[in-house]
Amino acid sequence: MEVLKWAREHNCPWNVDTCVGAAANGHLNVLKWARENGCHWDRDTCANAAGEGHLIVLKWAHENGCPWDEWTCTFAAGNGNLEVLKWAHRKGCPWDESLCRSASANGHLEVLQWAHEHGCPWNSDTCTAAATRGHLEILKYAHKNSCPWNEETCSRAAILGCLDLLTWIHENGCPWDRNTCANAAAHGHLNILQYAHENGCPWDEETCSNAAESGHWEVLKWAHENGCPWNNITCSCIAEHGNLEMLKWAHEKGCPWSSNTCAKAAQGGHLELLKWAREHGCPWDVETCSSAAEAGHLELLKWSREKGCPWDADTCTYAAGNGHLELLQYAHEQGCPWDANTCSSAAWSGHLDLLKWAREQNCPWTVLTCAYAAGNGQLEVLKWARTNGCPWDGDTIFLANQYGHQNTLRWARDNGCPVPLP
Repeated sequence: MEVLKWAREHNCPWNVDTCVGAAANGHLNVLKWARENGCHWDRDTCANAAGEGHLIVLKWAHENGCPWDEWTCTFAAGNGNLEVLKWAHRKGCPWDESLCRSASANGHLEVLQWAHEHGCPWNSDTCTAAATRGHLEILKYAHKNSCPWNEETCSRAAILGCLDLLTWIHENGCPWDRNTCANAAAHGHLNILQYAHENGCPWDEETCSNAAESGHWEVLKWAHENGCPWNNITCSCIAEHGNLEMLKWAHEKGCPWSSNTCAKAAQGGHLELLKWAREHGCPWDVETCSSAAEAGHLELLKWSREKGCPWDADTCTYAAGNGHLELLQYAHEQGCPWDANTCSSAAWSGHLDLLKWAREQNCPWTVLTCAYAAGNGQLEVLKWARTNGCPWDGDTIFLANQYGHQNTLRWARDNGCPVPLP
């Protein structure tokens, strides 16, 4: 309190968060003093008092005109503060479905029971929240009392990986869809996937691609061996991990691939995998080079070019945006095209030395170089660009303001930058 008083005496600003902080921490004396001295409050004051179980604070705030809404009850329920909830409800505080969802998510069965018995509405989010956190007893109560559920309930149980939970949900008639299998695969829950598939749950290509994306190789193998479809995304995900043996397996099993397989290998710097893929007919395109450039894999880029992989201006743009000067120099020396995006990408990321080199090699720039520098607060880049004749327009001021770079904004205004068009 004394610190707060001193701060206010020295003109320290305050806002509604002062009251919220006092309420959340149960400091009624601070809240009273703040209000007596003109500090504003809003509905968050009541909500936070309720959420933290400070009934005396909540009572005083409400009696003294502090607004509240449904979140007061929801916050109380979410933290299991039943007595606070009961009082707020008696005083006419509104509630909605978010209350039951919050109570369910946090395992407060007694709160959920009381709220439902007193007419609080609920919807399928109540069951979904319970399944997400593994609260089986709450699910049983909700379902017994006709709370709706849907496919999301099963898919969330699959993410959690609790077989007993999913089994009970399914055996009690909850619908499921392909997301149950896809989520089980994504999180490596083979037993969940096996149960779901054996009991008729649909699946599609996303099951295999999710398993591959997350590196769950045994799940991927089981899914394929049991008839799960796949597509080229699976090979792309395997390539991104750099797992050559799995890529060989998938290719031998007939999994399709595309140019994205090579691009993902390049992005990860997996040269041996890329070599094998090319030897076995995997296509590539300009994205292989641009992906290598983005990640700074110079040796992989050199090999790709030696083997005839095409490239375009994106190679230089991505190299510049990520500060890979040596790679950019190689690309330019080898005739890779570039355009103004090279300079604007370097400006956005603040790679001034790279930008200087690019300009020495006559790389073009436009007003976007200044605009991008301003938009990311790269004031030194902006100053250098302007000193060296880079044009600018109203987007420089617009983006500096849009992204909150006040020093850059002031400098641009002070140095004659055009005003944005209305």
